[in-house]
Amino acid sequence: MVITRSGLAVGLWLFGLNVVAVAQSPAEKRAATDHLLDALKVAPDEQSAFTLEGQLEQIWLHAGSPAVTLLMSRGLRSLQTGEDDEAVNSFSDAITLQPDVAEAWHQRALALYHAGNVKAAIQNLEETIRLEPRDFAAWRTLADIAAARQDWKGAYAAWQKVMELDPKTPGGEERLRLLKRRAVGEET
Repeated sequence: MVITRSGLAVGLWLFGLNVVAVAQSPAEKRAATDHLLDALKVAPDEQSAFTLEGQLEQIWLHAGSPAVTLLMSRGLRSLQTGEDDEAVNSFSDAITLQPDVAEAWHQRALALYHAGNVKAAIQNLEETIRLEPRDFAAWRTLADIAAARQDWKGAYAAWQKVMELDPKTPGGEERLRLLKRRAVGEET
C-alpha cells in the first residue's frame, strides 16, 4: 500500500481525533501531543487544523496533576469573567505545584497581559516556549502582544513560527502577509 503525503495527512489527522480520549498517563499525553503536533503540520485544511488545535489545547490544559488541572480550570473561569488577579493567582498556584506544565505559564501570561503587565506576560511566554517550543498558541499570543505594541518585526517573526508549527491555522497565510508587509514594507 502506498501512502501519499495527503493520505498520510488524513491518516494522522483521523488518528489525532481519537488520541485525546485515550491519553491518560503523562507518557500517553506526551505521545498524544507528539502525534497531534505531527498531524497539525500536515493537516489538509483549516478546519482540520482548527480541530487539532483544540485537541492539543485540551491536552495541554490537562497536562498536570488533578490539583493543577483544578487550578487551571479555576484560573480559566476567572480569566473569562475578567478577574485577572484571581486568574494570575490560580495559574501561579498551578505553577508552584507543577512548574513543568507549559500551559500554566501560557495562561498566566494571558492573565498578566489582561492585567496590564506586558513585561511579565512576555517572560511567562518565554518560559512556555522553553518548556514546549512547539506550542503554537504561545507563539500566537506572542505575535498578538507584539502586534498590539506595534512591534511588527517581532509579530512577524512569532507568526512565522506559528505557521511553521501550524501551516493551516485558520487565517494564517493572510495574517502572515499582513505582518510581513508591516514588518518589512514589502508587497506580498
